[in-house]
Amino acid sequence: MAIWVLAADNSRARFFTAEKPVSPLTEIKDLTYPEARLHECDLVSDKTGRDRNPSTGTAHGVGADASHKQEGADRFALSVCEELDAARLAGAFSKLYILAAPTFLGLLRKHQSDGLKQAIVAEFDKNLTTQDPAAIRKHLPEYL
Repeated sequence: MAIWVLAADNSRARFFTAEKPVSPLTEIKDLTYPEARLHECDLVSDKTGRDRNPSTGTAHGVGADASHKQEGADRFALSVCEELDAARLAGAFSKLYILAAPTFLGLLRKHQSDGLKQAIVAEFDKNLTTQDPAAIRKHLPEYL
């Protein structure tokens, strides 16, 4: 079975494979979430509510705690984990290495199934989504 490598951040997930432990990486899939690159104000059409304290006359905001960007990144992490889990169940890989931006790595961990967690050999908190496969390979162990 092949070895898979995931390089991901809030807006992109690139899937690579290596047939042998010393093989170079070959990109097999690229998922994108372009909304992650937008500003929060571009994702919502309305401002959060405002309220005024009648005794002091001061105003304060009323609204949701989580931003739309955070919710979108969480949904994207879920879809990446679902994609990985489906590939694992289909027998596409036996080992998985994850290189992800630190905050996105936390979101991925939140959505990993127990079976997927067992397939993960190592995680690296690095955002290498824009690097070429050879540069990504240099951040991994020599013998996968």
